Amino acid sequence: QVQLKESGGGLVQAGGSLRLSCAASGSVKGIYAMRWYRQAPGKQRELVASITSRGARNYIDSVKDRFTISRDNAKNTVYLQMNSLKPEDAADYYCNADITTTDSTSFRSYWGQGTQVTVSS
Repeated sequence: QVQLKESGGGLVQAGGSLRLSCAASGSVKGIYAMRWYRQAPGKQRELVASITSRGARNYIDSVKDRFTISRDNAKNTVYLQMNSLKPEDAADYYCNADITTTDSTSFRSYWGQGTQVTVSS
């Protein structure tokens, strides 16, 4: 079994910063792509940022030059550094990762439970 747990969410004033973390635990063998999604109330979940196993990064246009995704493979952890936060960034943030387990050679996608980010104006 594998689980992902996010942390680091909270309330911040517009223009401030937060750093989200997501750690994988359990029967983890290998982790491939890791991603951050967000979902605002009444809206669909959207992909915010992704990072491949080789470290290639992609972002949606609205967060480019403000957010940075990174990973620490030794800790099975992905981070999302969020700077210059805007009220539009307020949402529940979820991490997602493609993971192989110790008893399988094929990977599947796992989700965390989410962490809430609130941005006040």
